[in-house]
Formats: sequence, C-alpha cells, structure tokens
Amino acid sequence: MHKSGKNKHIEKHFTVTALVRDIVIGMSDGLTVPFALAAGLSGSVSGTQIVVVAGLAEFAAGSIAMGLGGI
Repeated sequence: MHKSGKNKHIEKHFTVTALVRDIVIGMSDGLTVPFALAAGLSGSVSGTQIVVVAGLAEFAAGSIAMGLGGI
C-alpha cells in the first residue's frame, strides 16, 4: 500500500525498440521534406514533370541518407 493508504498506481508504457523509433522518425522526415520540395518547386517551375522527378530523386536520396544514419 501507498503512504496515503491507497493502492499505488503502476504505469505501463510501451517500450519501443530502436527499429520502431527509426521507422517513425524516418517516415516523419521522409514525408515532410519531399512535400516541402514539391511545394516550393511547383511555384517556381511550369512543368509538372520536373516537380515529380525532383520529388522522386529527393525520396531516393532521403531514404539512403536515413538508412545510413540508422547504422
């Protein structure tokens, strides 16, 4: 029993592994940066193909960078 005479509250938290943490952080960063890049490019270029290709290139480069950073 706790000092106050009541049962002590025990909190149970989800303990994540490093893999789950890396996935969540990677997805957050991996979705934010390509969106910002596409939004910025869409206002400065007239063709949609450039925006799509730049977004895909950033997605690939970001994936590699996040993968190397997790090692």
